[in-house]
Parts: sequence; C-alpha cells; structure tokens
Amino acid sequence: MQAKTNPYVGLWVTADGYIRHELLPNGRYDEARGSRQSAYQGSYTLIGDHIDYQDDTGFTADGDFRDGILYHAGMVLYQQER
Repeated sequence: MQAKTNPYVGLWVTADGYIRHELLPNGRYDEARGSRQSAYQGSYTLIGDHIDYQDDTGFTADGDFRDGILYHAGMVLYQQER
C-alpha cells in the first residue's frame, strides 16, 4: 500500500495526452488510452524512484521517475497539475 504522501500519486500523461496513468494512493493505477477509459488497471509498487506495474491480467512493466518525468515502457509521461 502506498502512503498518501507519495509525491508520484496523481495523473501522468504523455505530451499528446493519448496515454494517461492515474496513480492512486492505495497502490492501484488506472490507465486510459485515447478515448478508452480504464484501458488497463492494476497495482503498482514504488521502490525509491522506480515503479513496477502489474495489471489485473498479470502483465508486468516498469519505469523510473527522473527529474519530475516518468519514463515507462518507451513512453515519457508528465505529471499533470491538480
């Protein structure tokens, strides 16, 4: 379970807005792609600035946060301001 003070909780989007990862404070994520809401859902674990994803079908992926940017599976995502 992720702490509510996790600085990475929130919405992360690609520059074109097509991919949107919402990292929830309970260790879950919800990914939208284009007009498809909740295209992928699952859990995530943080170790420092590294994130491991496991979607609900068992697929896994990972990424790293560097200088306020999420690098994940060849994508670059930026945290959207609240």
